[in-house]
Amino acid sequence: MQQILNFIIRNKAFLLFMLLFALALLFTIQNHSYHKSKFINSANFVSGGVYNQLNSIDQYFDLKVQNENLAVENARLRNLLQEANVPVDTSFIDTTNFEGSYLFKPTRVIKNSYSASTNILLIDKGESDSIAQDFGLISPKGILGIVDETSKDFSTIISILNTKSRISAQLKKTNHFGTLTWDGKSPEFVQLIDIPKIAPVAQGDTIITSGRSVIFPKGILIGTIETFKLDAAENNYEIEVKLFNDMTNIEHAYIIEHLDAQEINNLLNLSDDQ
Repeated sequence: MQQILNFIIRNKAFLLFMLLFALALLFTIQNHSYHKSKFINSANFVSGGVYNQLNSIDQYFDLKVQNENLAVENARLRNLLQEANVPVDTSFIDTTNFEGSYLFKPTRVIKNSYSASTNILLIDKGESDSIAQDFGLISPKGILGIVDETSKDFSTIISILNTKSRISAQLKKTNHFGTLTWDGKSPEFVQLIDIPKIAPVAQGDTIITSGRSVIFPKGILIGTIETFKLDAAENNYEIEVKLFNDMTNIEHAYIIEHLDAQEINNLLNLSDDQ
């Protein structure tokens, strides 16, 4: 307390000046409408800027929750559209016009490798979320891979950037299909092989999933043709496909479950046993 009194005594002239200056400023603002409006506008500008920055900070820290909520909502809408069989523009990955019954579940990629030859993704959904082996994984831009192993809360995914990956794919403009592979080189490109040379192949054509398995429905986007050439036997094309997905930057994704997969596989197994 004594230090405060000493400070006031030492600086009494300056403090008196500031008090009189504040009173003069207050009287000026109160008695002149122009100065009053300018003061209010300035105060609003400052406080508005502060609140805007605080709101931006709140929004930034809330992005994770908002993104998760949007992913859940998108999955719910996909399932509703699937049940209603609503036709959509196939240039989007709203997989709602596919043959068969599919269930979409939002998930998040929590580990992503793309520089090895056998790359694996890790997602935050597992057996407790009814995830099983051979479910498909996609993003809003296209396919990502296939579920390999599951634990209670997590699952590993064989990435399309895996030299052991084999996915049935086709030209979007025709029904000519082949096998999607990866040569282990660039994360931007995969290869489509076994497309017959009679197929009308052109640079820029879109490649999609063929639907010839119970993993991915027909029509999931993959990428566009960058280059193509005939193989050594000159019977089929070897096609370089530029992916729609940036495989080095993946977070939110969707698990695809084919609801009729077990029935179809059981029937195929009976046929194989005969």
